[in-house]
Amino acid sequence: MLRCTSRFLLLAFGWSVIATVATAAPRRAAEPITSCQSTATGDLRLHQLESRIFGNKRSIRVLLPPDYDVPDNRSRRYPVLYLLDGQNLFDACLSELSHREWRVDETVYELIAAKVLPPLIVVGIDHAGSDRPREYLPYKDFVGNPAMPEPAGKRFPDFLTDEVLPLVDGQYRTLPGHSNTGIGGSSYGGAAALYAILAKPNVFGYALIESPTLWVGMGQLVRDTSPLIAAPVKVFVGFGGHEADDPKINDKMTSLIRLVETNFRSAGYNESNFKVVVDPDAAHNEDAWAKRLPGALEFLFGSWRESPPRP
Repeated sequence: MLRCTSRFLLLAFGWSVIATVATAAPRRAAEPITSCQSTATGDLRLHQLESRIFGNKRSIRVLLPPDYDVPDNRSRRYPVLYLLDGQNLFDACLSELSHREWRVDETVYELIAAKVLPPLIVVGIDHAGSDRPREYLPYKDFVGNPAMPEPAGKRFPDFLTDEVLPLVDGQYRTLPGHSNTGIGGSSYGGAAALYAILAKPNVFGYALIESPTLWVGMGQLVRDTSPLIAAPVKVFVGFGGHEADDPKINDKMTSLIRLVETNFRSAGYNESNFKVVVDPDAAHNEDAWAKRLPGALEFLFGSWRESPPRP
C-alpha cells in the first residue's frame, strides 16, 4: 500500500492544521519484480470479471476453505468475506507498491485448522489500478488527493451486489444474506467497505475496516453513520498510531475513528458487535493489516452460526 506525504491545509470538524500526513493517493506503477516466488497458498481460484458498471476488467480471487471439494461436503454452503485490493491479500508478488500482503490465505487456513474460525470463502476483488480512487470513494478526497476527478464510489456497492456477488454465488456454494456476508478493505478500500454496509445493509452484515480514510467528503462518511439506521451484525475497525508522519494529524485521524465508534455506540452497539483496535506502533501498510487480521477474523466470524437469509 502506498505511503506518501503531502503538505496541505486540513479543515474539518472545526479544526485546521498544516501538516505532513500519510495519504491514500492514486497508485503509480512500481518497479517490476524481476524475480519473485509466489506466496499464495491454499485452494485459490481465479476469475475474470468484465464490469458493465465501470467499463473495465479485473481479477476475482476466490480462496476456498480446506476440503471444499471433499464428497462429504458437496451439499455444504459457506459464509463469504469479500475483501478489496485483491492484489495485496494472498500473494506478495502481486502487491505492486509494497511487495507485501495481508497473508489472508495462511491466516484463514490456520484459524480454520485451529477451529477458531468456521470454514468460509474469502473473495479478493482486484482494484482497478489508476481508477482505484475513483471507484472506491463515494466522496472526493479534498485532503489527500484534491486534484482527483469526481469519484464514482457511490456506484461501488452496486458493482458488488450486481456483478461480483452473482459471479461468486453462481460458481460456488455460498450462503447468501446479511447474516452470512462480509465486506472489508483498507485505506480507500476501508472507506469503500464502510460505505457499502451503509448503502447495502440487507446484503453485508459484517465489516472489516482497516485504516479508513474517513476525511473524504470533508468528513461526510463519518456523518453518514449518524444516525445509524442500518444494522450490521459485527464491525471491526483497525488503525495505527503511526498512520501519519505527524502525531497531531494521527490523533485527528484517530478522532474520526472514535466519532464513528460513538455513533455505533449510540445505535446500541457494544464490545460484542463493534470493536476498535488502535495499535500504537502500527503504520499504514500491509504488515499492520496482516498483524491485526487474526483478531479481526476471530471477532467477526469466531462465533458465527448459520442463519437463514434476511428477508
